[in-house]
Amino acid sequence: MLQNIRIVLVETSHTGNMGSVARAMKTMGLTNLWLVNPLVKPDSQAIALAAGASDVIGNAHIVDTLDEALAGCSLVVGTSARSRTLPWPMLDPRECGLKSVAEAANTPVALVFGRERVGLTNEELQKCHYHVAIAANPEYSSLNLAMAVQVIAYEVRMAWLATQENGEQVEHEETPYPLVDDLERFYGHLEQTLLATGFIRENHPGQVM
Repeated sequence: MLQNIRIVLVETSHTGNMGSVARAMKTMGLTNLWLVNPLVKPDSQAIALAAGASDVIGNAHIVDTLDEALAGCSLVVGTSARSRTLPWPMLDPRECGLKSVAEAANTPVALVFGRERVGLTNEELQKCHYHVAIAANPEYSSLNLAMAVQVIAYEVRMAWLATQENGEQVEHEETPYPLVDDLERFYGHLEQTLLATGFIRENHPGQVM
């Protein structure tokens, strides 16, 4: 089940952070790391800071786009520390852990973390079913990338351990999420239909979409 949970890092700029994330993942039983267009490739510093989790770094999937990292996933959760104008469903880390484990029993799940300095763009967050925010001290809420992964990974592990102790799966949503690939095809078809009927303008489809 845990192998179905992808930790996705978008445009990471420091290899040390990759290593620290790998360590945070492995301590919680997660090993499925995806690197989206990293500004630098994993190196000796990544291996050093992985501290025994070098296998996670060595087996990481390196892809060019976020869409590639999300392919085949039925649940995508994006991390967001800042208040956004996007009216998106929000989760706390515990809810994120529960939903992720429930969904991962059947299909892959992606937990997406953004750039060290600016996080995820609005466009990237719109690819997610939910956003998750960590309730850090509002007077000093600066979590580094590995810390954020550690918090979310811990909640995933707690949810998974509950299924092992109880001998039953976490309750699954009554209506399963569509795969990201299918959802993107639907949105593409919808946009073309709305353009063809004149319902939206070609230069500004996002005003409606």
